[in-house]
Amino acid sequence: MEHSQTLREINWVAFKTIVYKEIKRFLRIWVQTITPPAVNAILYLLIFGTLIGSRVGEMGGHRYLDFIVPGIAMMAIIINSYSNVVSSFFSSKFMNHIEELLVSPVHPLTIVAGYIVGGVCRGLLVGTLVFSVAAIFVGFNMHSWVITVTMAVLTATMFASAGLINAVFAQTFDDTSIIPNFILTPLTYFGGIFYSIELLPEFWQNMSLANPVLYMINGFRYGVLGVSDMPISWSIGAVLLFNVAFMGLAYYLVSTGKGIKK
Repeated sequence: MEHSQTLREINWVAFKTIVYKEIKRFLRIWVQTITPPAVNAILYLLIFGTLIGSRVGEMGGHRYLDFIVPGIAMMAIIINSYSNVVSSFFSSKFMNHIEELLVSPVHPLTIVAGYIVGGVCRGLLVGTLVFSVAAIFVGFNMHSWVITVTMAVLTATMFASAGLINAVFAQTFDDTSIIPNFILTPLTYFGGIFYSIELLPEFWQNMSLANPVLYMINGFRYGVLGVSDMPISWSIGAVLLFNVAFMGLAYYLVSTGKGIKK
């Protein structure tokens, strides 16, 4: 009993330490990690929302500017939760810090949870900042805070897990940017940030349904505006399914040491 309690205390201390390290890490360089997404959000809102939006008119029964804000905020959450974990975990692996954790009494699940929570914190912080900046341009009567927060947390968790997986398989720092540049960014831009898939021909509508980011952006938009291209149950179900798959794979990789132990 005493041994089990000691292990729980060790894992709790380790978890808090990892989370604290991750948060301190991105706050220390806030000019690089926090400020750019807010600046990008302002540019998106000015160019797409104000200038182009005035010509587009309404979409989904809302002003175009209102329509794109949830997508822009979700894009910030996705990119930042992913990039925080992939860069931090790979750095730990590259410097052999992670091996010290693996040979310690700390449970692999504690390591995975610590890095993921750190990524979620950065993603939600940046997403909140972007949403706050957007509030200067538009006013919101939130449709459902529960759905909005749920989708934000689940999406940040999913992409933080994906970032950890990318970091495990990456062999060089260049490898950590391949998936964000060539997979994540296209999926995000084609995930319905700037348009409703109802505008697309039927074939491309069906193709869009294979994009997991579409479900996350639409679920978040439903929470904010009450409109979505699909039932909210689809969005929540999809993000839960991906969370289970990615977190399970991340735990398996860390617990077995694949791609980490030399």
